[in-house]
Amino acid sequence: MLIDSIGIEVSGVGFALVYGVAAHAAGMSVLDVAVTSALVYAGGAQFAVLGYIATGAPWLSIVLVTALINSRHLLYGAALTPYVAHLPARIRALMAYPLSDETFALAIGHFRRIRRADVPGYLLLGLGISVVPWIAASAAGAALAGSIADPEIFGLDVIFPAAMAGLAVGLITGRREVIAALAAVVVGVGAALLSDPAIGVIAGGVAGPIIGMLVPSHESDAAHEVALS
Repeated sequence: MLIDSIGIEVSGVGFALVYGVAAHAAGMSVLDVAVTSALVYAGGAQFAVLGYIATGAPWLSIVLVTALINSRHLLYGAALTPYVAHLPARIRALMAYPLSDETFALAIGHFRRIRRADVPGYLLLGLGISVVPWIAASAAGAALAGSIADPEIFGLDVIFPAAMAGLAVGLITGRREVIAALAAVVVGVGAALLSDPAIGVIAGGVAGPIIGMLVPSHESDAAHEVALS
């Protein structure tokens, strides 16, 4: 799992640098960026609220937008439940803090392979390889904002979306996952264009798994054929 995370962590550092630059442009100091990254640790949500911060939006609006975007973590937690339900509540609470898109994608694949929860590996990945670099790189981005004012010059604006696409491909193991991924993209992009990116994230994240579950698995198809014969 740690070896698989190397490429993702490199992309995460690039994404954090971009966030630091954008946060500086929104009026946040280096300390503001570091503290926010440590307390919130949610890249997509942190990016989404920058516009609200820059315009002086009420704090309640910022909280609601952040909660809406991060509600996909409820699905992540549900998927990890079979592997962690037997663990003490304090361990599960500790594991919840570094839970992110990347951590979930790498952890769920690892847990499936070994058929159990690897708590030390998960915490090393989440806290030592994900959280600390995110905080440090986002603060560095804010500090160096004048030098990398245009992230597109270095291609930093596309490095994270490309990495997330790679993670999604790695989770596809059959017909259900393919259909779920395609449905999530169509619904998410459509909802984002019609309303708001935050709505798109939630709509795609909910619609994809539901549609995927409606697709018969290979096992059910085989059982149906046996029944007919």
